[in-house]
Amino acid sequence: MKRLTLALFGACGMLAATAQANTLTSPNGLLEARFGAPFTKAEGTQDGIATYALNYRGKPLITPSLLNLRLDLPEFGSKSFKLLSASKVSEVRDTYQPLVGKSASVLVHFREMTLSYEDLALPGRKVDVVLRLYDQGAALRYVIHGRAGERIAVKKEVTTFGFARDHDCWGYNQGQWVGGHEGEYDPVKASRLRDAALYVLPLVCKTGDGQTSFALAESDVRGYPASFVSGRDNGSLGAELKHSPRYDTDPSVRQAVTIARITLPEGGFKTPWRVIMVGDTPGALAESQLVQMLATPSRLKDTGWIKPGKVAWDWWNGSQVAIPEPGMNTATYKAFVDFAAEMGLPYIMVDEGWSVGSSVEANPKADTTRSKPSMDIPAIVAYARQKGVGVWLWLQWKQLERQMEPALARYREWGIKGIKVDFMSRTDQEMMAYYERLVSRAAANRLMVDLHSSVPSNGLECTWPNLLTQEAVMGAEFNKWSARITATHNVTLPFTRMILGPMDYTPGAFRHVAAADFPSKMTWNNPVVKTTRGHTLGMYVAYDSPLQMVSDSPPSYKKADGGWEDGADFIAMVPTTWDETRVLLGDIGQFIVTARRKGADWYLGAMGNEQAREVRVPLDFLGAGRHEARSWQDGAAMNTLVTSSSGVGRDDTLTLKLAPSGGAVVHLRAAAKQ
Repeated sequence: MKRLTLALFGACGMLAATAQANTLTSPNGLLEARFGAPFTKAEGTQDGIATYALNYRGKPLITPSLLNLRLDLPEFGSKSFKLLSASKVSEVRDTYQPLVGKSASVLVHFREMTLSYEDLALPGRKVDVVLRLYDQGAALRYVIHGRAGERIAVKKEVTTFGFARDHDCWGYNQGQWVGGHEGEYDPVKASRLRDAALYVLPLVCKTGDGQTSFALAESDVRGYPASFVSGRDNGSLGAELKHSPRYDTDPSVRQAVTIARITLPEGGFKTPWRVIMVGDTPGALAESQLVQMLATPSRLKDTGWIKPGKVAWDWWNGSQVAIPEPGMNTATYKAFVDFAAEMGLPYIMVDEGWSVGSSVEANPKADTTRSKPSMDIPAIVAYARQKGVGVWLWLQWKQLERQMEPALARYREWGIKGIKVDFMSRTDQEMMAYYERLVSRAAANRLMVDLHSSVPSNGLECTWPNLLTQEAVMGAEFNKWSARITATHNVTLPFTRMILGPMDYTPGAFRHVAAADFPSKMTWNNPVVKTTRGHTLGMYVAYDSPLQMVSDSPPSYKKADGGWEDGADFIAMVPTTWDETRVLLGDIGQFIVTARRKGADWYLGAMGNEQAREVRVPLDFLGAGRHEARSWQDGAAMNTLVTSSSGVGRDDTLTLKLAPSGGAVVHLRAAAKQ
């Protein structure tokens, strides 16, 4: 991120209206926060540090909710906390240019206040609560103070979110600490959220006031475990955070559980931001970059080597290239290079199985610095370089951890462009530290990163922009072994998982069958999907991923006569990073229409659920003058498209017809002057 401007204003000037004690409003005035005293226990002492509440457009969004920490300090919090001071409100208006992502420039505008509390049982022991309000939502974090260098254990964080109504929500209940965060974001009433559940972030809810929606998320997770949410332990409407214990504590002994061990720095230890995203529509959440705004700014000065793009991917299709013996061998990957060069893709991926001892398990005998005899990685890289194609390598995280420094140095020596690291499947403090160590050391070796079987995005890609994308999504790979990937699932993702940041769903499927035929057609190599070709193309616009997979086998994109299959031309041309993003239409699990701009050109991506529909798309986002609109829409068969071109202007409306489980894309560019 490039910081351009910074302005701070005290509460006594332009912010006089927000100077009421312990009250804060967002810059546009629509979001209001209030702090109060914590709840009172039956015996008369206060339980917690503080409570907070949020209103949006004058209506309750978060009802009074407890904020508290439990530390391993004797007597900490046993009496109550006293509010020592509330800082003056400051206002920040800032702009930065992300290296990749939804837009070329981001306006960051927020108001902030800090409330300092003293533990009455431990005089001098202070905890701050920092609150920020943006037009896009609220964020708060704790700052734990003490002597610099002091070691403290966090036993539990009690951050709660009270709901005003029995909201309609969407969430993925992973149900356990360990897992890849890959599942369906199912509808769930707020009253059905249980304390025993472990919902992966985000949890998205509609308030019932029009289409107003909010989501629980987090950002800037550094030196701390990542979060889940569950129902509240007292059974009231709402949610609360849950955190994985460290692996060196015994979860079966309640008093021994520790979620984080921290060493206090000067100025105190800052927990991650607890984020409540809000918007007037679900699409506003999909447009939001609030998680990225809250992240620690980029640590990299030299970023010229970081190049987003599309990548030919081998694992999903089973390395099925048109050679006599395809597989994990040099000839296969030279064929992938040929395909990438022909289609204009900047990268190929060499997935699991290329290195000595490679496996999805933590094989201690594996050697990530050497390729198998059948795989001459330096020769593949040299061949790819001649064709203008870069090479990425897959790695199992534990195997890489054991050899991280020599392995990353070897990949740089070979000329590798990036690494895909897989199977972390944990959220504890030690694993979150591994993520940052990995991407920072990769950056030192000029390597880009794709994280799989990982936590969802939480802003780390802003701090280390060589982290282009990460999984934490039930994506196309599930078509290889299950029928769980539906069109409804696919059009739920933009309003749930994707609102956090880049999402490596791995699109590009070009083999389509009807849902009724899917069980008999399911296969490991060259798998099929039960959505249309238009639906596949729509993902390349609707889904955020600066590193975007082209997942099917190279022959799948070619016709028998050697020409390109319907839609391959669009995949070849569509960008993966954008100057502007707008979600024009849509609803959770129903459909989405997204418009993205790159330079002077606009791209529309539409995806629908199992219901056929016709959507009318206003083009008022276009600039002045006439534009040529070239569209790819669902054809008579699932694997065909109808293409057409027409002249349009900003006062026009474009009609897109989506087949069941269908989609469409449109490329809009300024018409040539006559």
